[in-house]
Amino acid sequence: MQIEDKKLRAKLIEGLEQFVTDERKERLLSVLDNRTRHVTVVLEDLYQTQNISAVMRSCECYGIQDAYIVENRNTFEIHKDISMGADKWLTLHHYPHSEHNVKRCIDDLHAHGYTVIATLPDEKRTTIMDLPVERKTAFLFGTELTGLSEEAVRYADGAALIPMYGFTESFNISNSAAIILSHFSERLRHSEVDWKLTPDEREELYFSWLQKSIRNSESLIRHLSSDIAGDGKILP
Repeated sequence: MQIEDKKLRAKLIEGLEQFVTDERKERLLSVLDNRTRHVTVVLEDLYQTQNISAVMRSCECYGIQDAYIVENRNTFEIHKDISMGADKWLTLHHYPHSEHNVKRCIDDLHAHGYTVIATLPDEKRTTIMDLPVERKTAFLFGTELTGLSEEAVRYADGAALIPMYGFTESFNISNSAAIILSHFSERLRHSEVDWKLTPDEREELYFSWLQKSIRNSESLIRHLSSDIAGDGKILP
């Protein structure tokens, strides 16, 4: 449940915190301290649920909050045994099948200040080590067999590759995402870039995560909201 009224949301957070342990609260806040929207991923039409789920897990482990999902021939699905619930803590942006949905996704990323980088196995491309961490970056990954669509490559701002020194031409998509996110996020966290969430983003996510940590949270929020409307106080 989302609450746009910031004052009400703050009061509801105060109320919800009474229903989680101190250890759980500290854990949520600790993870929030390491969350970022400075880097994100775009998955274009992946069809293997194990790959999708592995990328979700990598995003969550490396503190990447958002993932953008573009669907065309294939429907987005999570393999719960592989994701291990990682998708529960992420913000997923869906672009279901429609004409030029890849361009719409990239346009939205541009509107949020992202530079969109296509991941392509081409020795003439820039390596991931050469990408500047100062810019908000969205990494674009294509389907397992054919890679990125021509439209995705055309509208991306650039392309990069992972250096490889063996006979094999490319990594599995989930391995590629894990390597890129690990490398880029570590460079980012050791830079002087302000990569953390804004106070409002942090509060909004904290409210969402508290709800996911409490059974029947929607019913509880309705009860708390009623109490707040009645006398402005939070009742246990």
